[in-house]
Amino acid sequence: MNNTDLIIIGAGPGGYRAAEYAAKQGLKVVIFEGGEVGGTCLNVGCIPTKTYVHSASFEEARERLGQVVPQLRQGVEGILSNPNITLVREKGVFVDAHTVGDYTGNYVIIATGSETKMIPVQGLDDPRLVDSTGLLSLESLPKRLCIIGAGVIGMEFASAFQRFGSEVTVIEFLKECLPALDSDIAKRLRKTLEKKGISFKMKTAVQNLVDLDADVILMATGRKPRVQPDFANAGFEYDERKGITVYENFETTVKGIYAIGDVNGKQMLAHAAEMQAIRAVNHILGKTDCIRFDIMPAAIFTTPEAACVGASEDQLKEQGVEYECRKAFYRANGKALAMNEPEGLLKLFSEPNAGKILGCHAFGAHSADLAQEASVLMCLDTTVEQLRDMVHIHPTLSELLFAAAEA
Repeated sequence: MNNTDLIIIGAGPGGYRAAEYAAKQGLKVVIFEGGEVGGTCLNVGCIPTKTYVHSASFEEARERLGQVVPQLRQGVEGILSNPNITLVREKGVFVDAHTVGDYTGNYVIIATGSETKMIPVQGLDDPRLVDSTGLLSLESLPKRLCIIGAGVIGMEFASAFQRFGSEVTVIEFLKECLPALDSDIAKRLRKTLEKKGISFKMKTAVQNLVDLDADVILMATGRKPRVQPDFANAGFEYDERKGITVYENFETTVKGIYAIGDVNGKQMLAHAAEMQAIRAVNHILGKTDCIRFDIMPAAIFTTPEAACVGASEDQLKEQGVEYECRKAFYRANGKALAMNEPEGLLKLFSEPNAGKILGCHAFGAHSADLAQEASVLMCLDTTVEQLRDMVHIHPTLSELLFAAAEA
């Protein structure tokens, strides 16, 4: 049996970030990966979908995918070539709490990610049915694409394939798309996409896939933590649906074992997994940090894109929180008009009397960058009054945030 300081299961964003950071801190690391390094995000998730979003045609997207993914995967391979890191190219399986495969470690970090969540409907054996991985593997553009689910995955693919020339229909059980987004912003984004030609069927439940009139059907009803039967050998608590139970520092119910990223079901975002990796390694090292997991920005890369950080207006109302809402419209922003991107809205929420910023939700060109600035301000407990005194470059889209503060 080989001994090491830290064993990591999974070389996705959380896993390889944990390995890189731990190795730089002097720990000896063994990381297991049964598939390609980079995980879902790099190989069949966020990077491929963004490649599609930024391609003019299906053919161009396919070609660029074959260039972008290998290049980034090579970068991850470079990270894992650190002398303190041993990459084991096989699936990591627990023998006991601190033994995985042929290695025993003082600490273990689980970063097995997530997998497609299928809803229980008739016709799941329909040959037209694909998940996001299957859609990315298509060699020809479907004439008619039906997407079940108007969450992030569904909306991004709907936007991209409509632009490529497919007839796209999105079916959603809820009354509005993108439930994590402010409902006003989500509705405006949906209406914008409808004008581009995407058909939405909201408050609609799919009973049987056979009834759907489409050449390809994409199941985009979310993802679930990827748990493994061998987790039982380690003794920590986990749920098939909710994932692994973790405490504040992402330590499981067994001391010395941590679970980060999608597998703990807390915040299913690649950047969340990376920051959870830093926190877990810091806890192992006895170091403190100032990472704010209560402030987690997110983006939806449709055309135009949408983004958010902090509470939405709907959530503030539900929680009974007193707040102020300020708005800024893209059509009043010089850079947006110069870019021919007049469609968009930013909403800024704060405590009363221009107090601390509570959230920012937006849709429009580069709204992810605007939400990122708001996220930085929120991490520093910035008030709207302070934001009003911060100089913003003219002409830029960031002036939208400044305009909202002044509203």
